[in-house]
Amino acid sequence: MKKYAYGVDIGGTTVKIGFFETTGKLVDTWEIPTRTENSGELILPDIAASIKENNEKHGIEMGDIEGVGMGVPGPIKDDGTVLKCVNLGWGVFNVAQSLSVLCGGIKVKAGNDANVAALGEMWQGGGKGHQDVVMITLGTGVGGGIIREGRIVAGVNGAGGEIGHMPMVDDESECCGCGKKGCLEQYASANGLVRVAERYIAAHRDVATKLDLNAGFTAKDVCDAAKAGDAAGIAAVEQSMKLLGKAMAAVACVMDPEVFVVGGGLSKAGSIIIDTAAKYYKEYAFHASRETEIKLATLGNSAGMYGGVKMVIG
Repeated sequence: MKKYAYGVDIGGTTVKIGFFETTGKLVDTWEIPTRTENSGELILPDIAASIKENNEKHGIEMGDIEGVGMGVPGPIKDDGTVLKCVNLGWGVFNVAQSLSVLCGGIKVKAGNDANVAALGEMWQGGGKGHQDVVMITLGTGVGGGIIREGRIVAGVNGAGGEIGHMPMVDDESECCGCGKKGCLEQYASANGLVRVAERYIAAHRDVATKLDLNAGFTAKDVCDAAKAGDAAGIAAVEQSMKLLGKAMAAVACVMDPEVFVVGGGLSKAGSIIIDTAAKYYKEYAFHASRETEIKLATLGNSAGMYGGVKMVIG
């Protein structure tokens, strides 16, 4: 195996690029703007140019690189074909093959960004030491990634791990961003937690709470309130994490992972989130999977870069 590899995490605003030794050591990392104009036609050439510039900086050539692995915010087939990526302006094309050509024919692997981040957490993060991992990211939405025997489970259409769009509530009146109603994302994401808290306060006008509907509040405010014993904060966290725990129990019935790794901005609240979700997971889980470990992710925004490299080195 060659000494170096690149991990690339393509976001809607910036592209994170990591220069690694194939041992897993991160040598250097930087970001470039994601230029989405003209249907995103500049994104891959910009990545290739940045990689070539870094090679020159370190006195190496493309022949010294094992390959490039990248995470893309959209569904990706096993052969590297992206099935539309709206926030990048991309249609359907083979993103891995295209970047390989731009980089002189070196090996390029591509996957959905959440799946690639899960692979990174398995390799060098919260799931290290395990081969069967389910990662759940609690951010603006709810994402997920499934790793089975050390490899991404993407599914036929690249939709494997879309945990946030599991249907959880039948009588929901508002639509999720995906167009359905009652998705997990509507309750267990950062935005979802705020929404649950707002609904609870509106329905319990006599509750004593520091969360002010008129002034507005964030998911962090809700978690901080819950930690301080605020009744509305506690109720909102309980409702949101009950649905997350229930969803995890359903996932365990299918995947039976060694560990769940929970990341994303909302997970930074720590035990108030993890412990509450774990409590309900144990309540709903099939007895054989009841003791599955639930851990916090540790790589943060670097998980996608690590996962990209792991895709390349196998």
